[in-house]
Amino acid sequence: MKITRQKHAKKHMGFYKYNFGFREPFQVLLDGTFCQAALRNKIQIREQLPGYLAGPTQLCTTRCVLKELESLGKELYGAKLIAQRCQVRHCSHFKEPVSGSACLLSMVEGGNPHHYFIATQDQVLGTKVKKRAGIPLLFIIQNTMVLDKPSAKSLGAAQAMQTSRLIPEHQKQSIVQLKEQQGLGKASESRKRKRKRASGPNPLSCLKKKKKTQETPQPSAAKKRHRKRSKRKLGVPADAVQS
Repeated sequence: MKITRQKHAKKHMGFYKYNFGFREPFQVLLDGTFCQAALRNKIQIREQLPGYLAGPTQLCTTRCVLKELESLGKELYGAKLIAQRCQVRHCSHFKEPVSGSACLLSMVEGGNPHHYFIATQDQVLGTKVKKRAGIPLLFIIQNTMVLDKPSAKSLGAAQAMQTSRLIPEHQKQSIVQLKEQQGLGKASESRKRKRKRASGPNPLSCLKKKKKTQETPQPSAAKKRHRKRSKRKLGVPADAVQS
């Protein structure tokens, strides 16, 4: 089980290194929930995490996370000690501290330029992290640290970057220039987007329907014969009948 977990971690790390430029030492931002879970499960983060990520790491946190742990009292005293041993990264909430989750989200804004990992047990924070591309997510499950698989957002961003790498920059510029010369730029796109106006009604559908003429029933052949016979009887002279 441990070998399978390390294989998955190696695969995920290769994805982030190749597509998003992650390099050693890996910077991992921890919040209070991750520190508390590590303390409860007796996990030595500083010793075990470099082996799991296959490279040196820097454990980091923010002042907002430390303030949050201090405000929660004695129950999280051990988690606060773990967080105090980490390097403190400067955030933009020096005068007005915010919650730990909001602070960590602000640290990875703008495409995560400092290549931070987020280590948390907060499911709401984890869901928000997955909606942004290029942010590895760490959590603790069954007494072990796990690197989550790349999110759909990260996979989509990586695919878009790979597609753009296939076409050199000078070819992109030449394609744009050719489109402008042939009038296939934004003007043609706007024409294509114009919706067709609704045309008038079909003139054929406006024609009045002709009424069907009722056919007069023709007398049958038997009736015609009967009428002819009656005429003959009327034409016979009376003396012929007496004889």
